[in-house]
Amino acid sequence: MANVKVYNMKGAEVGTLELSDAVFGVEYREPLIHQAVVTYLANQRQGTKSTLTRTEVRGGGVKPWRQKGTGRARQGSIRAPQWTKGGVVFAPKSRDFSKKMNAKAKRSALLSALSKKVADGELLVVDELKVSAPKTKEMAAFKEALHLDKRTVVIMDEHDENVILASRNLESFSTLSVEEINTYAIVANAVVVLTAGSVKKLEEAYAV
Repeated sequence: MANVKVYNMKGAEVGTLELSDAVFGVEYREPLIHQAVVTYLANQRQGTKSTLTRTEVRGGGVKPWRQKGTGRARQGSIRAPQWTKGGVVFAPKSRDFSKKMNAKAKRSALLSALSKKVADGELLVVDELKVSAPKTKEMAAFKEALHLDKRTVVIMDEHDENVILASRNLESFSTLSVEEINTYAIVANAVVVLTAGSVKKLEEAYAV
């Protein structure tokens, strides 16, 4: 089992924590992580874009001029793609981009991503994460104390509106509750910060 240092919000070391190998020490499986990331990004797409083809635009039912004898190029409709207000060639249409991934594979991808962060020294643990008011300066001080200069995600053990509001103006810094954790959030950030409570909840959920 890996041991990691536990810090407080002022950046001081306050103890150590033993991480379960069943969650934070599993084999690195890049293909599963890739599949999880592709699935997540695909499921974020709304797929609502739509433009009109030449059969859907209004007008253009009459041939604009006769076929021969005018000296101009032959035209069948003023709503052909080369005309202003004409239809769009290969027009994008609404579609469903969603993908599915087996629950077991999704779980394996998440644990593999977390384990990789531990192995690379890119996972930090804090004893708790609380602010007195939704003010950016408190979270900015926390970010500076732990030297979180790279893109960082903080996984909280429970939803805290004050922390969320205090963090949203910080550059390259995001927050998630442990229920919202996903593989993309882990691999898209250089540093992952977990509260001690979120570590406990992850181990309770996945160390089986």
